[in-house]
Amino acid sequence: MNAIPLPPKPFKRRSVIAAAGAALAAVPVLAACGEDEQPVESDVDAAAIDSSKASGTIRLGYFGNVTHAPALVGLEAGVFADTLPAAAKIETTVFNAGPSAIEALFADAIDISYIGPNPAINGWAQSEGAALFILAGSTSGGAGLVVKPDITEVEDLRGKALATPQLGNTQDVAARYWLKDQGFTTDENGGGDVAVTPIENSEVAAAFDDDTVQAAWAVEPRYSDLLLKHGAVEFLNERELWEGGEFVTTHIIVAQNFYQEQPELVKAFVEGHLAALDYIAANPEEAQTAANDHIEALTDKRLDDAVIAAAFANLTFTADPIADSLQGSKEHAVEVGLLEEVDLKGIYALDILNEALRDRGEDEVSAGELA
Repeated sequence: MNAIPLPPKPFKRRSVIAAAGAALAAVPVLAACGEDEQPVESDVDAAAIDSSKASGTIRLGYFGNVTHAPALVGLEAGVFADTLPAAAKIETTVFNAGPSAIEALFADAIDISYIGPNPAINGWAQSEGAALFILAGSTSGGAGLVVKPDITEVEDLRGKALATPQLGNTQDVAARYWLKDQGFTTDENGGGDVAVTPIENSEVAAAFDDDTVQAAWAVEPRYSDLLLKHGAVEFLNERELWEGGEFVTTHIIVAQNFYQEQPELVKAFVEGHLAALDYIAANPEEAQTAANDHIEALTDKRLDDAVIAAAFANLTFTADPIADSLQGSKEHAVEVGLLEEVDLKGIYALDILNEALRDRGEDEVSAGELA
């Protein structure tokens, strides 16, 4: 049946008190959008937006992780402050996990957030396509399978324990899908041919050192940390599994009502994000220092200089959302039983980003089949 687009209808985000009683599940096992429910379309006329007139506050969410480097650098190096109009302000909230950021967006506690792909899919499905849009890309790559040195062939993984950051998260889905493709069974309780074991990023190195796990599908900076400081060897860089070697690791979401009601602020933020990407590309060493300074300010811990340098080298910072890989990630999650089918068509709202790119004389980006 052909979809008939509905007119724009902003999702009414709940109060913080109401949301507190209905937190999102950490695992994105979601109900599919009903056949009668169609994604909300954006009615923003990007060509008519003048970001120099932006005024007000942008409530920004992000994580204190190197995969969110454009946010870290944009804040720490003053790029956002230098780029946004003086009348536009940023208030920040730091999250430790994607479901918390989605809950905050639902609760009208943030307007824009850097976030991973699976939480965005989760939020889209939970709101039946009415709460958020993906506004721009941010980070690609930086994940894959690292193993103990005695694991040299795929079959050596049989009977081993493999760590992922969280059940149902982006790396967990990638690991389970790849293992299934290799003919291995897994389950959500650590059973099967390979025991996929969700372990928090901060605890993976210790588990690897004491042989609790013999492999990890890790994401930066844990990926480089395991290789450089804990004797792991690279078995598979996830780039090898994606066409063109690129896949979405972090992108930017925006609340639909904020996108529709505050387009000048949204475009001003997008221009700040593009400026942060420029800064990273032009000043890689300074960007690494700024990101590490910000991580230290948030966590009281600083990444080893060699680790953050290796992490930056394994990541691509880009405004392209790499939409095909989001669709692929969704399909992989469905295939391994961690997600019910959901239609992602309409999840991207790239008009404002593409207007900003045209203003800079740069190529536009595409949402592909999800436009």
